Amino acid sequence: MNTITSTNFNFPGQKSVYKGKVREVYNINGDVLVMIATDRLSAFDVVMPKGIPYKGQILNQIATKMMKATEDLVPNWLIATPDPNVAIGHLCEPFKVEMVIRGYMSGHAAREYKAGKRMLCGVPMPEGMKENDKFPEPIITPATKAEMGDHDEDISREDILKRGIVSEADYVVLEDYTRKLFQRGSEIAASRGLILVDTKYEFGKTKDGQIVLIDEIHTPDSSRYFYADGYEELQAKGEPQKQLSKEFVRQWLIANNFQGLKGQTVPFMSDDYITTVSDRYIELYENITGDTFVKADVSNIQARIEGNVLGYLKG
Repeated sequence: MNTITSTNFNFPGQKSVYKGKVREVYNINGDVLVMIATDRLSAFDVVMPKGIPYKGQILNQIATKMMKATEDLVPNWLIATPDPNVAIGHLCEPFKVEMVIRGYMSGHAAREYKAGKRMLCGVPMPEGMKENDKFPEPIITPATKAEMGDHDEDISREDILKRGIVSEADYVVLEDYTRKLFQRGSEIAASRGLILVDTKYEFGKTKDGQIVLIDEIHTPDSSRYFYADGYEELQAKGEPQKQLSKEFVRQWLIANNFQGLKGQTVPFMSDDYITTVSDRYIELYENITGDTFVKADVSNIQARIEGNVLGYLKG
């Protein structure tokens, strides 16, 4: 299985490299960023030991397609996509919060609700809800951005402002952009027979002070989708929803006694299991975008990426 799980490029004008959980970001001349989506799989803020074939390509191509589908609403960092795994964009100073927005009570919100909590990030959750019920209105539940290996942490709007993580003027813009993007994402999902359940957005500031959308948008790593067909029936029966998201990996890990807690060991992932995960990601891509997934040449992924990026940088 040919995958790309790490890179070590040295591009012309390269100033630094930042390695996140999934993406590796090269700073070129303090002006543009070359963002490479690897095939690493992260769950519960832990990077799994094996890469997932085509995952980086899938994430990058969904994100860039969705950026283009929302650029009329919210400006973004993207300039070009010279390779299936690569996005090139403007250098930005990232805000140190992730803007999480939830239309339905699922995943982390549902786990907190089951534990008896009725407040998430300072936002009340109504009594009498069942897992996967729709909230009366989408709720914004921000998280602090964690360093590699640490867990993102829930944080309230009040604490973000009190701790000076984001100024109030900027935060108002982040909230506005988050709601607009979620509305558009929900409309795109509905046109594909899907429900956009929840998602997260990340923002940064360009050198001239413009707030822009960065990183990924509406991918299965940053979002949760349900199939619209059958949603009401499954809710009425109290049965789990059929999901299009990374949640199926999280559920497999939970079933194998792993939630990223101290002392827990990542369960063994067989090649057969890795293949099923890759197949699910391809299914996600095709359902979310409506396009047939075209597998890139993976005979030498590193050389392919390097050649395409060098070709772009040299003009």
